[in-house]
Amino acid sequence: MAPGVSKAVLAASLAAAVSFLSAAQASAGGQKEKCYGVALKGQNDCAAGPGTTCAGTSKVDYQGNSWKLVPKGTCTTIQTPFGPGSLEPVTRPS
Repeated sequence: MAPGVSKAVLAASLAAAVSFLSAAQASAGGQKEKCYGVALKGQNDCAAGPGTTCAGTSKVDYQGNSWKLVPKGTCTTIQTPFGPGSLEPVTRPS
């Protein structure tokens, strides 16, 4: 193991990679859809807007320009403190 790299960091990296691959496969099969404004801080699947790199980079809970993959047909039924999830980016308070 490389000096300074803990087992926890390696485990987290592996878990993130597996999660990303699983999400991509589910989306490709049409079983999932992008739902904007429902992810908690740092738990988005991608598209967190300017100043972010992608998965896990949302800065606040329910950030309107970040999305989470959810089962197809359920996005708009997900309720947040700012209203339902959206199939398109939404404006949310920051």
